[in-house]
Amino acid sequence: MNTAPAPAAPHWVQVALSVLGILGGGTGLAAIATVVVQRGKFKADAADTLTEAALTLVQPLQTRITQLEGEAFSARSELGMLREQVNQLQFVVRVLTRTLDRWRAAIRAPDATLRKVRATVAESDRIPEMDR
Repeated sequence: MNTAPAPAAPHWVQVALSVLGILGGGTGLAAIATVVVQRGKFKADAADTLTEAALTLVQPLQTRITQLEGEAFSARSELGMLREQVNQLQFVVRVLTRTLDRWRAAIRAPDATLRKVRATVAESDRIPEMDR
């Protein structure tokens, strides 16, 4: 008996059949095709999910930052007013200290008399206190 060898299939056909067999036939190919087609959709869904999560975390922080900026502005305004008040009080303290020093000097002067002390006090009343 003379048997002839079976005709050889092209190499690519053999590879394709092997791949089909490995992937489980049409079901495996369908799954791969689905993954390839929906790969872009998966990326878009993941990006949307991450964006929503980030916004959920950022929005309360933005609200709090706005509140803190308002509080900081108020605090700076109040600080400015308080600095001005401190400056005014420091001026008044300097004026009163100078007045007290003049009175002490008048009282401790070797030639101090009640009339001279009264004149010094009366003179202090005439000095404008708010000259800077």
